[in-house]
This record gives sequence, structure tokens and C-alpha cells, in this order.
Amino acid sequence: MRVTLLGTGSPLPHPERAGPATLVRTSSTSVLFDCGRGVVTRLAGAGLFPSMLDAVVLTHLHSDHVSDLNDVITTNWVMSPVPRTLLVVGPVGTKSFVEATLATLALDIGYRLAHHDDLHDGPLVEVVEAAPGDELEIGDGHVRVARSDHRPVEPSLAYRVDAGALSVVIGGDGVPCETLDALLQGASAYVQSVIRDDLVRTIRAARLHDILDYHSSVAQAADSAQRAGVRALVMTHYVPAIAPGAEEEWRALASAFKGLVVVGDDLTTLDLTTMKVTGP
Repeated sequence: MRVTLLGTGSPLPHPERAGPATLVRTSSTSVLFDCGRGVVTRLAGAGLFPSMLDAVVLTHLHSDHVSDLNDVITTNWVMSPVPRTLLVVGPVGTKSFVEATLATLALDIGYRLAHHDDLHDGPLVEVVEAAPGDELEIGDGHVRVARSDHRPVEPSLAYRVDAGALSVVIGGDGVPCETLDALLQGASAYVQSVIRDDLVRTIRAARLHDILDYHSSVAQAADSAQRAGVRALVMTHYVPAIAPGAEEEWRALASAFKGLVVVGDDLTTLDLTTMKVTGP
């Protein structure tokens, strides 16, 4: 199993960091978690196109996590030589969001149907709205669903993918909570959005200070990982963006966790079999 950070950015635009998105690959299955800005370009950088995905899974419906779902849907549609249904899994509300997304694409869909004789129907999307406690099979991955705490964003979900002896938890945004702790127990890796609360507090912007109460700090993520006995903590969705050469500062704040700490740029990959990290 391999975990690739496709996008490590946040709502704050950054020239080198795409929006939140994580790719989980097993020997035969590829699952995209979240669809932040630039995700299709980053997928290509990882050697995949949307038409090669087994599913798209959404942790919650904040705009920075879903902004480019439209591009995933459209590219899957126009790049598939035969009709291919895209599976989208997400919290309650995902179905209406996908319907609204398809509505915004209506003109484009019409143009392409009129121009390409081999296209007879619009994009095919199957939506599964998941709830805490659900379990589903995606390819050779067994996926478990748990509540995450990103209030007032509700529902928000965390997911665990198990394939053989390996497993990864995608925590999404949010702060530590009992349901996330339970999902994390004994996982191979834990991917969590993190903020530097010490740096955010120095910025004179009330709206930015609002993020402090519903995102994990680096230290909180490290504590969660250590409690659960995971092997690797993979941090992403950095707020603020990591300054050049400051990666060790972020790792130092995660010192409560005694396993492997991954702080990486877009397209950083962790191989869960070897626990080796490779860069873009």
C-alpha cells in the first residue's frame, strides 16, 4: 500500500501546493480522498488519470476539499473510451453536491455531446452517502467509516482503508475525538490535516484565528498517533504553508509521536510495506 500527498495546501493559495487531496494505492486499487484545487494535474504527476480511479472519497464538503470534483468528473468522462461510472463516496449531502456540480457542467456536457459522435450520454456518477459505522469494499480495500470532529461542519468523516496487513486512516480536517482514536488503533499510517497554532496566533486576522478550534495542531495529531500506536504520522493541509527549510520545525512539534513523521511537498509518497518516503 502506498499513500501519496497529491495536494498539501489549504484554502490559502500557494504556487507550489495544490488543494487537499490524498491518493491511496494498493496492488490493484486506487482511491482518491478529497478533490482540492489542481487535483487532476497532481494525479497526472502521480501517473494516474481520473479514469484509472476506483473511487473518489470525500471527508467533508468544505470548498477546499471538493473544488475540483467537477474536473475529476469531466476528465473521467471525456478520457474513458467506453462509458465508465465514477464512484463518489462522501457524507450526507454529497448526492446533492454532485447533482449541483453536474448542473453547473450542463452547458459543457451539451457542447461535447454535440461535437463527439462517440459520446451518447453525459457523465456517469454513482454516489454513496456514508455514515459513521459503515463499512464498504472498494477494490481490494476494506473501508471503515467514522465520525470526525470538524464542527460546525457536520457531518464530517474519517476513513480507514485495510488491505492485507496494511492500513491507513485518512483523518481529514478536525480535532482529536474518541471515534477517530478508535479508528486509528494499530493502523500503519495516519494522514491528518494540521495547523501551526503558534504561527496562526501571531497573524492579525480574526477569520484566520477561527480555524484554531476545528483543526488539529501538529502536537494534537502527534498525540493521537502515539495513543493509537500507529507506525507513521503523515501531515498535510499545512496552515500556514511550510516555509522553505522549516520542515524540521514541524517535525519537532510532533516529538510526542515516536514513530515515523512525514512532512512533505505535493507528490510525496509513503510506501507502507517498507516505510520509505520518496519525493516528487
